[in-house]
Amino acid sequence: MDESGDHTLQLADNDNHRYLGLLGLWFETGDPYRGFAGELEALKEEIFGPHPDDDPICLHRKDIVERRGIFGRLRDRDLNARFELGLIDLVSRARFNLACVVLDKLEHGDRLLRERSHPYHDCLAALLERYAGWLDSQELKGDVIAESRGSKEDQQLQQEFRRTLENGTRFLPPEIFRSTLTSTKIKLKKKEHAVAGLQLADLLAYPFKREIVAHRRGAEAPKDFSAAVLNAARAQILEGGVVWLE
Repeated sequence: MDESGDHTLQLADNDNHRYLGLLGLWFETGDPYRGFAGELEALKEEIFGPHPDDDPICLHRKDIVERRGIFGRLRDRDLNARFELGLIDLVSRARFNLACVVLDKLEHGDRLLRERSHPYHDCLAALLERYAGWLDSQELKGDVIAESRGSKEDQQLQQEFRRTLENGTRFLPPEIFRSTLTSTKIKLKKKEHAVAGLQLADLLAYPFKREIVAHRRGAEAPKDFSAAVLNAARAQILEGGVVWLE
């Protein structure tokens, strides 16, 4: 899972900071995930070349859009077109499930009956409900991997995760979480680990949040590359997996 936006409430009246999105996606751990991860690495090597002595290339949407670092090579139109077409094709063929929670922090700050006072943790609870509920319906088990956000944030996230497993939520009892999730801890990975699933979550979190917010406002989201990647993943969206939290 990965987020788009920040969890602070101080700037909630600023549209650039008002909405927090948390996106989760899950693969079967066998061929569906290994195949996707292998093809993703092959695409990166085809476009950017091999880097045996460097850190792995990690696809990060903002770095790609702003052409930072190695992604500066995408200023070449032909290379960029090959990269975009290759990534869209890869995502369209991948087999996974997808859910996204978007929270309006301006409204969230006024809610007196919230069980949680932290916007990220509210999103986490709603996302885990969809994930654990789906696992339970399929009689499957799964784990959770997130990108490390700093020692304080990571510790708070682990505490909230354990709280969910111990107490459940308003909509799902703790037994469901404990029977479907394989660990009492979230696996936290740094960006430089270049985890394939986290890279895909990063690419999808912002365009999905942007589309949900635009829909709520009766507007259309921009038709750009980020939207094209989201469209490639649209068939994987879990039924009931689009959640709006005020």
